[in-house]
Amino acid sequence: MEMARPPSTPPGPQRLDTDLAQWRERLDAHGDIHGYHRILDSRHGALFTEDDDILLVSFEPAEQMRAGPTGLPAALGVAGRAGWSQLCLYCEGDSFFRAEAVFEFFDELVDTGFFDQFEHVVFTGAGPCGYAAASYSVTAPGASVVLIRPLATLDSARAGWDHRYPALRRTDFTRRYGYAPEMLEAAGAAFILYDPEMPADAIHASLFNLPPENLFQCRHFGPALEGDLAKMGILDPLILAAGRVKLDAAAFHRLFRKRRDYRPYLHRVLNHLRSEKRAGLCRLWANGIRAQLAPEAPKKAASGRG
Repeated sequence: MEMARPPSTPPGPQRLDTDLAQWRERLDAHGDIHGYHRILDSRHGALFTEDDDILLVSFEPAEQMRAGPTGLPAALGVAGRAGWSQLCLYCEGDSFFRAEAVFEFFDELVDTGFFDQFEHVVFTGAGPCGYAAASYSVTAPGASVVLIRPLATLDSARAGWDHRYPALRRTDFTRRYGYAPEMLEAAGAAFILYDPEMPADAIHASLFNLPPENLFQCRHFGPALEGDLAKMGILDPLILAAGRVKLDAAAFHRLFRKRRDYRPYLHRVLNHLRSEKRAGLCRLWANGIRAQLAPEAPKKAASGRG
């Protein structure tokens, strides 16, 4: 008989320190072979993977990297399949990459002409990482920038209405690389994906002053938009299109049609209609879901003898 196992307990500080050290060793090993890994300060690091003359620059939470199957940047999978080079800036917690060490790192990249060696550069990030992608894109004029529900700033004078990140209220968003919409002005092309039904995300998107055709509305997707885009299989193609300078409103809408087969989206729309007590539309939408997602009936075997 199998013995009962004791209840699991959260990992202690020593276990967390060990996991972090092992993860950094993995980044070191990858960097030694493919480029470099640098720890910038206690909360930030950079992993560069050298390949082709297109560069994808991503900003990613370290926690998500560690939770992934490889422990490496999610954007590295996109770049690797395309044969691109990739630079990932990662952070512990929601730092918005507002740190002197990160400023100095990008200053160094500019001073050494790092971005000049690439034919094209793409910056990408989501949420607070989207803020960073927009802000630091100024270091590579002409870059394409793909932002998912980005923040423009947390400066109280401009965004005092946004109370989602109370721990960062005292962070200075006025000095270097501060106001993301201004930093984005040097980009060759910039695109923002957001859900207009999320008020804070919609206001931040409007602060970037992009042309309407560069604002891709993803209604009924909520605060985890990047995860849904990835599960639908359209996030990578969007970034690839940006790297090939082929991303526009038409390309986005072609890819976004996949939401019609995405169950979470279909059910969110149904719940929205129910909340508005639109019984007729509910029935039509529910029937549409059943028709869209019903398995094909097996073909009847041909009758008759050969």
